[in-house]
Amino acid sequence: MKKLLITCVLSCLSICIFAQTQQHPQLLTLAKDYRNYMFRNQPTKEVIKEIREMNDASLAPAAEFIEQTITTKNKILSAKYLTRPDDKTLKNIYIIRKVSLNMGEEKSIDNEKLIDSLMRTDVPEYELLDNYYEMLFASVGNKNQPFNLSKMDFKMNEYNLKDDTERGILFLRCMSFCGRTIWGYMNIAKPMNTQEAYKFIKKFPKFNGRPYFYYRDLFFDDFEMVVIQSKDAQSYKGYYLDKYYETLLYHWICLKKEGGTEKEIYDLLLGSILKEKALYPYTQYKETLEEIFQEAEE
Repeated sequence: MKKLLITCVLSCLSICIFAQTQQHPQLLTLAKDYRNYMFRNQPTKEVIKEIREMNDASLAPAAEFIEQTITTKNKILSAKYLTRPDDKTLKNIYIIRKVSLNMGEEKSIDNEKLIDSLMRTDVPEYELLDNYYEMLFASVGNKNQPFNLSKMDFKMNEYNLKDDTERGILFLRCMSFCGRTIWGYMNIAKPMNTQEAYKFIKKFPKFNGRPYFYYRDLFFDDFEMVVIQSKDAQSYKGYYLDKYYETLLYHWICLKKEGGTEKEIYDLLLGSILKEKALYPYTQYKETLEEIFQEAEE
């Protein structure tokens, strides 16, 4: 009986390992397609056909997502793709992206070995989810041109997200993407071009039916992960909340320079996290924020 049980266990393990190995060619294909077409290149009909004909059911959701990220006529901002995928799909998408990055390295790891290693690695759920929304909003930036999210209203309780941390990841990834659309106007242009930056700010999305800056559920516990590939793990909120504070301050400057009403300015100052001192440890703009509110009180 014991020998039979051991035989059954070994047989199941063999089947599982074989099934995972059978996924390798399709994971490699998806990684290559993502690498080749994630920017402005358009995939051919043959590439799309190959993706759609992949016969591994467990990879189907990841394959559908990759198709959306590499095509211009996509539905990447529909509720279907904004909704949190299951953990297995998140892991498959994570592997696809890691392999695609490896393909661009001068001293790359063998892709088959990398897939095996990643499959065995227990990646934190928040890191998997962050990777997913990073890819989603990168696709919006690369494929959905020109930028305009003014008609988007992210319903944060409708995407199967588990807690404020997961909702915060979606929000901060979205606003990191939005912030990049105005960064050049505020930093590279001399003098800063607030007129053009403000045009983009007016195209930022809503969250839960209200302008983006009213979203305040950002008091979740911090965690660490590798945010920049060439650096060690760092504070997630220390990086992305800082970027978000920067975007809010750019918005405030634009309102001041471009004739924003007193109500608009105070709605931003008092309705957003700009006044939340409990979050100041996560931003380099602490002194600037304190000065703004000191002047407002005077």
